[in-house]
Amino acid sequence: MSAIQPSSAGEKTFLGHPRGLFVLFFAEMWERFSYYGMRALLIFYLVKHWLYSDGDASLIYGAYTALVYITPVIGGYLADRYLGQRKSVVFGAILLTIGHGLMAVEGEGGQGSAAINVFWLALSFIIVGTGFLKANISVIVGQLYARTDRRRDPAYTIFYMGINLGAALGALIAGWLGQTYGWSYGFGAAGVGMALGLVVFVLGKPLLLGRGEAPDPARLARPVAGVPFEWLLYAGSLVGIVVVWFLIQHQSLVGGILGAAGAALVLYVLFTAVFKLPPHDRDRIIAAIYLILGSILFWALFEQAGSSLNLFTDRSVDRHIFGWEVPASMFQSINSIYIVAFGPVFAWLWTLLGKRGLEPSAPAKFGLGVIQLGAGFLVLVAGAAAAGAGQLTPVVFIFLIYCTVLFLMELI
Repeated sequence: MSAIQPSSAGEKTFLGHPRGLFVLFFAEMWERFSYYGMRALLIFYLVKHWLYSDGDASLIYGAYTALVYITPVIGGYLADRYLGQRKSVVFGAILLTIGHGLMAVEGEGGQGSAAINVFWLALSFIIVGTGFLKANISVIVGQLYARTDRRRDPAYTIFYMGINLGAALGALIAGWLGQTYGWSYGFGAAGVGMALGLVVFVLGKPLLLGRGEAPDPARLARPVAGVPFEWLLYAGSLVGIVVVWFLIQHQSLVGGILGAAGAALVLYVLFTAVFKLPPHDRDRIIAAIYLILGSILFWALFEQAGSSLNLFTDRSVDRHIFGWEVPASMFQSINSIYIVAFGPVFAWLWTLLGKRGLEPSAPAKFGLGVIQLGAGFLVLVAGAAAAGAGQLTPVVFIFLIYCTVLFLMELI
């Protein structure tokens, strides 16, 4: 990984932080605008435009999100070893802009349309682009500060607010455009958002103070078979897009590969912990595995927001608010709005409880969070049961389920 340099003495700041933090804030805000704007529409696009069944659409959505979560491992590795975080973010943003632009190509719809191949290619660009960008932009945030700088944690809080602000605006704007005026308008808005993020990041390079650069620039420039090594890495990434293009069309293969890889990794870690580590370290690793498994449960259920919960909201919820029938995709913004509004409240609460010795331990918070997760879905079950068979569920229960998810995220 690139050496982490401390903040320069006499640096120019804004609100007490390096100005580069706000370059990263706005770049990531627009990237999340594009990602969550597209995510809010994706399940509807699959069901209503490409005419997939709910089950098949959910499999595609699941394969897409799984690949989005796994590709940052590869993107982070390439950045740490070769490209550096800044070049990786720029490359990822370019791929994402292309991908979101391709999403606006609708064709005539239906699975027999030739345009569906453009759709698969668009998802592939977005998946690989996310792998390069998402893994690395937050690393640059940390590199703006010395490890002992007390501003470091507040900086991540500011950055986190940018993520959720972009996610909220993306679902609201792209969701409304897509379900009101047409798919291309919604996906086009997501593409514009990503392009803005790329522009902000490129123009703001001087404010990053040289952070996130390649660990060995000479190696990147060195020719391999007459081609600079850096360009070979980019070419290899384009080959990766072709691989993802194949995988996203074979969802069961994605599940099998990731399931086998995950199981092998857990077994390897357990073997190492039991046979090679001292008891204290072994216990900590086993505890970490428990938390990881709980996290898997959380994210599996959390991603229902973009698939089954989205479809439920569209078909089975009374979405009229002040006389306006709100497009279902816009409700994807609720969780991010809650985080922006109440995140500081939780931060204050944990600080207050910590000073009084009453703050729950991390494992206790995690356990409470898992319980809260189940309670959140029971809220929706209760709402549907109260409405009665064949009746629309009151919209307040959608706000309540996201409220419980907020509490869960703050607990874990």
